Amino acid sequence: MKIFINPGHMPGVDSGAVNEEYGVTEADIVKEIGAGVQQYLNRVGYDCMLVQSDNLCGESPNYTNICASANGWKADLFLSIHCNAAAAEEAQGTETLVYSEDSKEASTLAECIQDQIVQSLGTVDRGVKERPGLAVLRETDMPAVLVETAFITNKDDVQLLMNQKDEFARAIARGVTDYVAKKEGGDD
Repeated sequence: MKIFINPGHMPGVDSGAVNEEYGVTEADIVKEIGAGVQQYLNRVGYDCMLVQSDNLCGESPNYTNICASANGWKADLFLSIHCNAAAAEEAQGTETLVYSEDSKEASTLAECIQDQIVQSLGTVDRGVKERPGLAVLRETDMPAVLVETAFITNKDDVQLLMNQKDEFARAIARGVTDYVAKKEGGDD
């Protein structure tokens, strides 16, 4: 099993969402979560490639290059890891995005990861959602999900993101192993 892990954004180049009050950035948080996911999945014998969104095209990340990297490596699964943000500070919780809910494999993977995060960290369950406009979901050849771990702009969620990065990593990794077990068991 080859898993491509893409922590969103890039420290020092593209911070992603920011919580000014706590001085934390999405890029730094998901970098740590992604490294943890890689570590846990390597432990169970999966081959992982971790590439943060550092392929630049002009001034902005070129997500197509991330997709091309995953496609060229012939990954079996693609995980993009992010923190959510909203102008409304009360917005909170976890959601996992897929290109289309018609993609059974991606939807099953998303559900497994979503369930693990919500159960493990007690985040609000915002569900699995379709986002066909996202290049990392649209231009990858393998089942792909984008995990919005929690809202960096919410006072409760940001505490989880700052203090429980390892728990997020473990939950995402368990979601992947749950998916693989379902797939191998024919429990679709």
